[in-house]
Amino acid sequence: MNGTETFVYTKYVLHRTKFSILLLLQVPAIILSLLIFIFFAKNPTIRQAPHNRALIILLIVNFMQLSLTLPLNLHFYSQGYVSPATPTYCTWWTFIEFTFYVTSEYLMATISVQRHMLVFNSHVLNIRWMRITLHHVPLLFCLTYPMLFYFFVIILYSCDGSQWDYTNNLCGFADCYLVSNKVLGTLDWSINNGLPMLVNAFANLLLVVRVVHQKRRQHRPVTWKQQRRMTIQLFCISSLYLIAWSPCLIVGVVQILGNPTFLAEVQTDYFLDMIYIVCLFLPWICVGLLPELQKWMRVLFGCGPRRNIIGTITQIGTKI
Repeated sequence: MNGTETFVYTKYVLHRTKFSILLLLQVPAIILSLLIFIFFAKNPTIRQAPHNRALIILLIVNFMQLSLTLPLNLHFYSQGYVSPATPTYCTWWTFIEFTFYVTSEYLMATISVQRHMLVFNSHVLNIRWMRITLHHVPLLFCLTYPMLFYFFVIILYSCDGSQWDYTNNLCGFADCYLVSNKVLGTLDWSINNGLPMLVNAFANLLLVVRVVHQKRRQHRPVTWKQQRRMTIQLFCISSLYLIAWSPCLIVGVVQILGNPTFLAEVQTDYFLDMIYIVCLFLPWICVGLLPELQKWMRVLFGCGPRRNIIGTITQIGTKI
């Protein structure tokens, strides 16, 4: 083989490998997500807990990624090229993909901040205007801001469409505002991607410090066991986001600061695909963090004794 043939063959193998791995992980993730939704639907007490409301919203967004955007990536990897190769298709594909990316990130950052309130000051949610202001409004912002932002910078941003790369996933991430407006692209990368991850990491670190400090004081009615459970739940989900996003964010920062070719091929071929770790493994982590869901699933599949778990669910719903 000459150099060109070797490159084409390497790309083919890489694409087929990614297709196989993503498909293998996508199917069980979708099944688990549906089971989680059924569990919450059947158990209103645990569903209505404030922290679970935010988690359900995050899972819905995650499920939409699994069922709407991930199939587009699978289609690309199965074909080896973008099909249909049109500017309209690339524009709407990146709009949907970027919107879900940032919505998921902002939701996770918001949940991380709100968890402080739920652990240490949950009584404020009993006041209606504070519940709306501190809990509902931030979640609503997470759902609307990314959609509006990318509608303006992707859908309405004028361009001739010649910049798209139909040989790379997501059309080469060649949206007009990223190609022709460096300032806007840098703001998007830093505020919409980097900022939520920084908030996520800092909020988790601070929560651990506060919980440990509170354990030593032992002057609050909230027990250490309850605090530990909520801290572990948040830490596990947040760690998933940090693992998935950190490599591409770090490389992106270096590229923005003055070295545009820094690990460019690794970024395109591997680091950007690591973002899918979130939507593929979030359902698994949620199953592992909800003991009553595990009991319900064991009973559902005949792996455990049938028992009345309503009382237990009520108790868990008030503790978590």
